[in-house]
Amino acid sequence: MPSASAFPYVADLGDGTYRNPILVADYSDPDVERVGDDYWMVASSFNCTPGLPILHSRDLINWTLVGHALTACPDLRRGDQPWYDQPRVGSGVWAPAIRYHGGKFWILVPLVDEGIYVVSATDPRGPWSAPTLLAAGTGLIDPCPFWDEDGRAWLCHGYSRSRSGIAHQLRLVPMAPDCSRLLGEGHVIFDGTAEHPFIEGPKFLKKDGWYYIFAPAGGVDGGWQTCLRSRTVEGPYELKIVLEQGASTINGPHQGAMLDTPRGEWWFLHFQEDLPYGRILHLQPVTWHDGWPVIGVDVDGNGIGEPVLTWKKPALPPQPIAIQPTDEDWRGARPGLQWQWHANEQARWWSLTNRPGHLRLTAEPVAGGDLRLAGNVLAQKPVARAFRTLTSIDITGLKPGARAGLCVLGKAATSLLLERTTDGVVAILRKDTHESVRHVVRGDLFRLRLDFHVSGRLSYFLAEGDGPWIPFHTVRPQAQAGEWISARIGLTVIAPDGAGRGSQADFGPVRVTDLTAPI
Repeated sequence: MPSASAFPYVADLGDGTYRNPILVADYSDPDVERVGDDYWMVASSFNCTPGLPILHSRDLINWTLVGHALTACPDLRRGDQPWYDQPRVGSGVWAPAIRYHGGKFWILVPLVDEGIYVVSATDPRGPWSAPTLLAAGTGLIDPCPFWDEDGRAWLCHGYSRSRSGIAHQLRLVPMAPDCSRLLGEGHVIFDGTAEHPFIEGPKFLKKDGWYYIFAPAGGVDGGWQTCLRSRTVEGPYELKIVLEQGASTINGPHQGAMLDTPRGEWWFLHFQEDLPYGRILHLQPVTWHDGWPVIGVDVDGNGIGEPVLTWKKPALPPQPIAIQPTDEDWRGARPGLQWQWHANEQARWWSLTNRPGHLRLTAEPVAGGDLRLAGNVLAQKPVARAFRTLTSIDITGLKPGARAGLCVLGKAATSLLLERTTDGVVAILRKDTHESVRHVVRGDLFRLRLDFHVSGRLSYFLAEGDGPWIPFHTVRPQAQAGEWISARIGLTVIAPDGAGRGSQADFGPVRVTDLTAPI
């Protein structure tokens, strides 16, 4: 078996089996819909834009990022300073659901501070409709639509405790079949106060005359997966735990999607919190006994499944190995699909036309130079446990006081930034607002390197032109996950407290390799 820390990470073992995780990448709260032979996945995007990533697979193992369904986070309070034009960590899109109905793909999009929106498309690769508001309200999360055989439509959703004070209830509400409005208040169909005080992420399924709602409980990092069932859509529902960590190493096997194949197999795709990599994806086999699913393998005979680490691939046609995108030559009309901003994108931040083959970023004011407050960070998520990121930078357009370079964002932000001073140029290794290394350098052309080691230990390097690498790891920084998201590797130009505002820097192609690859 290839090393689990090698880049690129591959789950398909090439012998008819696969290993978990299937993606070492932060696709939190995944939901998947099968239409024919195609599987389409969506995931949370929180404050990052473009949002609502769309992935495609035909074998449930090899997934390709094909687009985004949301260009920006909508804002009910839009005014002189729109809310999502600044980084709103922990806000934005929480746990969407994708379904196919009436010849359209529908995504229900919860913005935790706004309400539940809807986007639709005839082709999941896009274009997607502009978001329309289905239900306004703070703390409404994890919506899932369901169209019954009688033509009626329903919405099931959970609540965010941080916004509503509720974390233990699931609500069912009748809904117009075109997702245009709710038809009443509905009612609470499950209250987990006694045994499941944290329950969320409901996903509807109807099978063999039973209505099922799959909902994780117990919290992200140490919880379990439950299944509710009833003979009527409005309940009452009985509950059974169907997946737990058990003796496995997969903590808190959490919410996801219950899926079938054209040949009648069943699978469950879910996430696991694995910081600083965020919420990475696993695929579990499913068997049914007495009308209940067992997800994974019931190792100890207690009727509850546990996650598998390797398993036979689904009985689906073989597919080419799919590698998550990382490299970038800046030759397209837009940055590649792997890149996201940390706030709603502003046109003034970037250009790919001013200098072909380069990304030009323009400095924005950032209080104290704290990158956690910067929206104009163009970043991508780790897609392997260890890797090396390489790029180049031209700071000819940098004015005194401005800084530009490479960073890793999370609850703590580390960076290697070049700053123009009145006396020349200095390279600065920072954590948040604290400088740990400051080194005088020469010229305007530099190469930048970041080595991301297993568990997120970081090593930064700088080279003047074609010169040797200068290590900046006297104090080795550590990557940290952000608020509900993984650590992110980013490029940025900032003007601390406004100094050097309007400065520019040009980044050359980005290359991501294995740590052992020749430089």
